[in-house]
Amino acid sequence: MSNHNADIEAFSNTYSSLQEAVRGLDVAALTWKPGPGKWSATEVLVHLADHLIVVSFRIREILSGSQTRLPAFNQDPWVEGQYGNEAEAADVLEGFGSLAAYNVLLLRRLSPADWEKEAVNAKGDRIKLADVVRGFAAHAAHHVGQIERIKAAEAAARGLEPLPSAREGA
Repeated sequence: MSNHNADIEAFSNTYSSLQEAVRGLDVAALTWKPGPGKWSATEVLVHLADHLIVVSFRIREILSGSQTRLPAFNQDPWVEGQYGNEAEAADVLEGFGSLAAYNVLLLRRLSPADWEKEAVNAKGDRIKLADVVRGFAAHAAHHVGQIERIKAAEAAARGLEPLPSAREGA
């Protein structure tokens, strides 16, 4: 077990944070878009599932000692190309939760030295495995905030009070 328990906890909590963010939303609210070129809550979930797939690969590349540059991905075309807004949010969350749990099992096995392993990202910067894990948790938290803003905008567009925010402990 590493000394990175807080990193593992934050990574693990991404799933429950996303579940809470979309709790109580119907299909209309999940697929509503705040404007042209903007994502719905479902598309945000799809994006985070995609990002988790890429992060899972990056973690394994770093652990393997690969000298291959870590991949980037084109988030908007990925979401659009897989018809993200037509996905069932519950299915996306189930896949996300399973992959996140699988990664958490791996992260719990790592030694302190593993967390310091490095690779070169798509921009050409050296990054540590710990940075990849922390970065994903922070990225997911950012998108939970985006879902909260989408929920508020959707409720306002319908002239309703928004559902309580996950951040308000609802």
